[in-house]
Amino acid sequence: MRGASSAKWVAMAAVVALAATACGGGNSDSDSGNDGPVDKSGKVVFDNGEPQKPLQPANTMESYGSAVIRSLFQGLVDYEPGTGKIVKENAESVTTKDSKLWTIKLKKGWKFHNGEAVTSKSYVDAWNWAAATKNNQQNSSWFADIKGYEDVHPEKGDAKSDKMSGLKVVDDTTFTIELVSPVPYYEYKLGYEVFSPLPSGFFQDPKGYGQKPVGNGPYKFVKWDHNKQIEVETFPGYQGTNKAKNGGVIFKNYSQPEAAYKDLVSDNVDVIRQVPPNDLPNYKSDLGDRAIDQDYSAIQTINPAFYNTQFKDIDVKVIQGLSMAIDRETITKTVLQGTRVPATGWVAKGVLGYQADACGEFCKFDPAKAKDLIKQGGGVPKNAIKIQYNADGGHKEWVDAVCGSIRKSVGVECVGDSKADFQADLEARDNKQVKSMYRSGWVLDYPFNGNFLRDLYGTGVAGNKGAFSDKKFDDLVKKADNAKTLEESAKEYNLAEQQLKNTFPAIPLWYYKVNSGYSKNVSNVKFNQKGDPILTDITVKQK
Repeated sequence: MRGASSAKWVAMAAVVALAATACGGGNSDSDSGNDGPVDKSGKVVFDNGEPQKPLQPANTMESYGSAVIRSLFQGLVDYEPGTGKIVKENAESVTTKDSKLWTIKLKKGWKFHNGEAVTSKSYVDAWNWAAATKNNQQNSSWFADIKGYEDVHPEKGDAKSDKMSGLKVVDDTTFTIELVSPVPYYEYKLGYEVFSPLPSGFFQDPKGYGQKPVGNGPYKFVKWDHNKQIEVETFPGYQGTNKAKNGGVIFKNYSQPEAAYKDLVSDNVDVIRQVPPNDLPNYKSDLGDRAIDQDYSAIQTINPAFYNTQFKDIDVKVIQGLSMAIDRETITKTVLQGTRVPATGWVAKGVLGYQADACGEFCKFDPAKAKDLIKQGGGVPKNAIKIQYNADGGHKEWVDAVCGSIRKSVGVECVGDSKADFQADLEARDNKQVKSMYRSGWVLDYPFNGNFLRDLYGTGVAGNKGAFSDKKFDDLVKKADNAKTLEESAKEYNLAEQQLKNTFPAIPLWYYKVNSGYSKNVSNVKFNQKGDPILTDITVKQK
């Protein structure tokens, strides 16, 4: 996201698999599928958690809320499962001659769930509102590429306008986007849910709509029982390519992954977000051919909080040394039961521009070199670090293992700093209350390497929770954003990633895999590049 940042914070250690199950009634329509009769009104149930923020597209930066937002809203484009290729959804076309001025033409006939037509104004008004400082949307920087963003969201002082000059409504189905400078991959960015349209009523009552959202996606909102579950149902008027093959979804809250796993095994929930570490050795035998084990584009890191006294003026050699003190190979094979792959850079696998060894020697386990680097850098202040993590995500085991490796390798004291749940973890990051370092899991917003670089480590972007800043990196990002073609931009971002070896804004740990499964109540469970099940494709078996 240029000048933007936010993607989806990953809550879990052994992540993601929204999938499904039945809670449909006996009077529903049925059809015949590969696994027998299908209950078209049956609802899929999966393990989720309480969203951190109200359900507003520009205010969601974590996986719990994102899962719900994606079910309720559909933007201009999406990505083809397995390839990452762009699929036009609400957009009829997205065109540009110079990568700076973009013209969007909408498909006709799209409606919001309240019957209101989705028009160009629905997009332009939504983006202007989301970008404005006064509306306090945590993903507002996603719109920084657009001309006039600084007028609605100045770094200092009052806003000069409530509209970005780069957005123009041409007619009901056409609008234009003028960027500050060319961004060759801008169409890819438009698939992120922050660019969703909003109905006119939202602007009169944003708070109310955040609790009872009205979208234009394959499902419409039913109710939100806070800290219990969120329920959505199929929207029959949906015009997109991904029409729902079930009756809806119940996003059920679990405070502990172990409880969710037990319910999965007993078919009381259809898909869980993670298999807890203690159950990884047995989940394939428990679930048989319903077990899920596949790669997806996400990465786990531990990030220093550069705003606190411990890391504010730290010599980079200290962080490089801490990285080399971690035995990724052993931890992924033992504690994580082979469900992760040691990371060799800052960009997840499977995206355009991924390079295999960006981190070089600094992501290789070498206790002697690690100890020497830390000594050269002046040592770790107080010779102790803490790693913040959320206790409801199955992270304790690997955090303990990472700390154990650091203590044994270089003699630095290391302990976990557990927060009760993902919300508490995120609030501590947002409020700059991280005491030392924090666990960060990031899954793609769109399949391009810049999404894992500027959107996390660019100065001032929304995903940069550790307050890292490096002018040389920012200059390399700017050059990548101004490249003439998508491929050239990806190559320039390769150079930006190489620069991170010299600054180490985060310590790469491992690439994620989907380790989950689904119940006997559902079928046609497939997963996309974000590690999420394609909810609309899931069919519920008739009881």
